[in-house]
Amino acid sequence: MTYSKRIEKAYEPAKECYAETGVDTDAAVEKLSKIAISLHCWQGDDVGGFESGEGLAGGGMMATGSYRGKARCGDELRMDLEQALGLIPGKHRLNLHAIYAETGKERIERNKLEAKYFSGWIDWAKAMGMGLDFNGTFFSHPKAASGFTLGSQDEGIRRFWVEHGIACRKIGEHMGRQLQSPCVTNVWVPDGYKDIPADRKGPRERLRKSLDEIFAEKVDRRYLMDSVESKLFGIGSESYVVGSHEFYMGYAIANKILLCLDTGHFHPTEVVSDKISSVLTFLDEILLHVSRGVRWDSDHVAILSDELRAIAEEIVRGDYLQRVHIGLDFFDASINRVAAWVIGTRCMLKALLSALLEPTDRLREIEAAGDLTSRLAVLEELKTLPFGSVWDYYCLKADVPVGPAWLQAVKDYEAKVLSQRT
Repeated sequence: MTYSKRIEKAYEPAKECYAETGVDTDAAVEKLSKIAISLHCWQGDDVGGFESGEGLAGGGMMATGSYRGKARCGDELRMDLEQALGLIPGKHRLNLHAIYAETGKERIERNKLEAKYFSGWIDWAKAMGMGLDFNGTFFSHPKAASGFTLGSQDEGIRRFWVEHGIACRKIGEHMGRQLQSPCVTNVWVPDGYKDIPADRKGPRERLRKSLDEIFAEKVDRRYLMDSVESKLFGIGSESYVVGSHEFYMGYAIANKILLCLDTGHFHPTEVVSDKISSVLTFLDEILLHVSRGVRWDSDHVAILSDELRAIAEEIVRGDYLQRVHIGLDFFDASINRVAAWVIGTRCMLKALLSALLEPTDRLREIEAAGDLTSRLAVLEELKTLPFGSVWDYYCLKADVPVGPAWLQAVKDYEAKVLSQRT
């Protein structure tokens, strides 16, 4: 019996098991195939960008590790992404940061960036048949050295970053028009204090003013969708972050833009899964950045954790698939970078498939009837249904490696390509 025949044979009893719970596995697989995850380019080069051969001022975002094979230019990064995308089932997107502009040998300041410096990415995305998302890069720059950007009391610095934000929206809109797919353009700034501030109000008023200036020009949402992202704390801003969750939630609701919930940007005991239905009660759409927080670090590679499953369940149970834009945001330089993309994206897709295989309507009926005993029992019994056979079948139909077979492809790529980079 061939390998594919074995997978198909294992799928049939799994399909029957789920059918007994009222779930159509074929429909679940079909729905999953239409969900696009936005992979983040910065996993491939440790958030280094292309502004200089030495990387970003201040060491980027402090990716730890020195695994061989880091991408050094746009061509290498796109090559690595193609390798990863070929091992992930489905059709996906790419999320870019402004520091990945390709300007040749010309030094272009961030407030002067234009869409033409991203033409290589746009042409590549067209060839790949995928959409692009975009982020302003408000960190690792001499004008961010004080710890403040859009909230700075220095008007020259504040104005520089406002101009950067405006430039990024224009770039995002151009990407959306060129690719005929709305570009989610996100704003995250590191502004804050390491120790207890005397004035929490002033920086937040300046941040609000800056955002108002950045978003002043109305843009067609068919091409550009604006988003703002909060964080609990960061290195150098342990005691106070200007752009807190409450600040940005209020701003997003007041201005009818997307709120970005990053799974690594909250207290370690605080979960994003419980926030989704709350914020979507008041917002049309949100952006989700999937990472894995470990103590103070917010950006470990996503794994199939209980919280990732819970996030996917909330998205599916709430019928939010069209209202939640799912992106990834982690970076690990201690392991093979291509493998990190594959692991994180496949885990996100596994979580979504698991949620799609849940008999949601039946569970709602049980809960509405007040039969909480049955609710708990059914949820627990679902955990041992043959989910793996359905996932393997999906990968087979998508023509990507099944199970851990993808790892050998990555190791071969490392031996032939990544190991040659110095």
